[in-house]
Amino acid sequence: MYRWSSTIMAAATAGSAAIAVGSPIALAEKGPPPQFDPEALERGAKALREINSSTHAKSVFELTKKQEETKLQESKTKEAESLHAARHMEVEKEKIHWEEMRKTQQQQAQTKAQLARYEDELARKRGEAEGEATRQRNAEMVAMQEESSKRTEIERRLVEEQVQAERVRGEQQRAEIERETLRQKALFEADGRIKESRENEDVHRRQMLLRLAEERDTALESINATFKNLGAGLNDLVTDQNKLMTVIGGASLLALGVYSSREGTRVAARLLERWIGQPTLVRETSRRSFSSLLPTMARGSATSATTALSSKGLGEVVLEPKLDERVRQLAAGTANWKRHNSPFRNALFYGPPGTGKTLAARRLAQFSGLDYAVMTGGDVAPLGGAAVTQLHELFDWAQTSNKGMLLFIDEADAFLGTRSKEGGGKSEGVRAALNALLSRTGDQSKNISLILATNRPSDLDAAVCDRMDELLEFPSPGVQERQRIFTSHLVRYLHEPKQPTGFMSRFSTPADPDAAAILSASGLTDEHLKKVAEKTQGFSGRELAKLAASVQGAVFGEFEVALTPEILADVVDTKVKEHATRTALMTKKY
Repeated sequence: MYRWSSTIMAAATAGSAAIAVGSPIALAEKGPPPQFDPEALERGAKALREINSSTHAKSVFELTKKQEETKLQESKTKEAESLHAARHMEVEKEKIHWEEMRKTQQQQAQTKAQLARYEDELARKRGEAEGEATRQRNAEMVAMQEESSKRTEIERRLVEEQVQAERVRGEQQRAEIERETLRQKALFEADGRIKESRENEDVHRRQMLLRLAEERDTALESINATFKNLGAGLNDLVTDQNKLMTVIGGASLLALGVYSSREGTRVAARLLERWIGQPTLVRETSRRSFSSLLPTMARGSATSATTALSSKGLGEVVLEPKLDERVRQLAAGTANWKRHNSPFRNALFYGPPGTGKTLAARRLAQFSGLDYAVMTGGDVAPLGGAAVTQLHELFDWAQTSNKGMLLFIDEADAFLGTRSKEGGGKSEGVRAALNALLSRTGDQSKNISLILATNRPSDLDAAVCDRMDELLEFPSPGVQERQRIFTSHLVRYLHEPKQPTGFMSRFSTPADPDAAAILSASGLTDEHLKKVAEKTQGFSGRELAKLAASVQGAVFGEFEVALTPEILADVVDTKVKEHATRTALMTKKY
């Protein structure tokens, strides 16, 4: 039985193997197709033959059937599992597929983003390149426009010069025509007068003859009467000896008096002209009539001036402390040199315009007890060859002062420039004037103290600089100096002096203004004035004086004449802008 069972199992196994060849499970497993086994089929056929010949064939078939059903069930289960595995594989495959698609899309998105960034970078670089090209084109266009404007300006100037030249030529031609017309007119008038004279020659001759005859008769009658009287007088004188001596003595005294008066007047005129006559080159002087005839008063004024210098300083001249001290020392030294009959020292004041060089020289002369005279170097060049004579007259006149003379030459570089840069730029008169001044200042003088002022000390001749004993630089005023200068000018402009009345009013001087009272009445404090000084950086003393005058004009331009901090601030802001504009125009190159 057991043997038959094993035989049936073998046959069933062979059949199952044969069935599995075409089963869908095998197809679902995507492996290689199984190969056909003919031996298994023969064994199965042999087993079937043995089963048919056995008595237990029915039970064997039942058992086989159950086994087959069991195997079939197992195969269905396996098939279901295979289908499930296949579906799971499909799902996994689908997941993998979609994951790959997602990764692909993500990669594509990243690629697109990178491409977009790259395109943006290209667009930005392209824009920058276009902007740079545009800027270059604009710069080239601006340069071309500037060049065009320059060419236009040059052409305009050439046209203007041509027009001006044509205008000058036309005026010259017109002047020549007018001169020719006047000459022709004069010739015609002269011809007319000559013709008229020729036509009236007989009439004029007759009138002249008649006039000469009348004058001859009158002269003869006068001569006869004069000689008759002289004869009678001489007869009396000859006959009377006393009268003769009296007449001779009186005539001699009269002739001597006339001669003495004439010569005395001539000598006195020369002396007065030498003492009080002001040379042509002097623009301003403290020397007055007959001041040099009062030596005692001059000495007294020098002493009092030195005392005033030590107590009050330089007055309205506001300088920085070191420069103020040097000027005061120079003034005191000049007074002491004069007192001890020592030679004076020469000084050079240099610095920007309007920094107080002239005022300092005037104060120095006053405090040192000297007379002062101010001349300008620009007045020398127009004199030409007469400049040498004028300079010698100036020095001769200065030496006649008993006080001593402080000679201040402003704009000295106008005729005392270096001789190495002549090149035809200097006239012979200017060079001769320079040599004349050098000859008069070769030695130190006990009568004249020479002070030169210039804005360009580098242009002075080396010989002139060698004659200067002191070099004082006058820089632009600082904040404190600007505040003091502006305050003094502002108070002076806003002060209304009360003039005394009566007979002595002409000999009285107004009292000094009370600066504190005037400023407090206007509502101004030191803080306001300090702000003005801080805003006016770079202003000279002259510009600060003009600023104070502008404040006065703004105050007087109001209906109510009163200074307020607002008016002061407005005027200062306006003047600061004008100063900046003026500085820009001075430094601008065309």
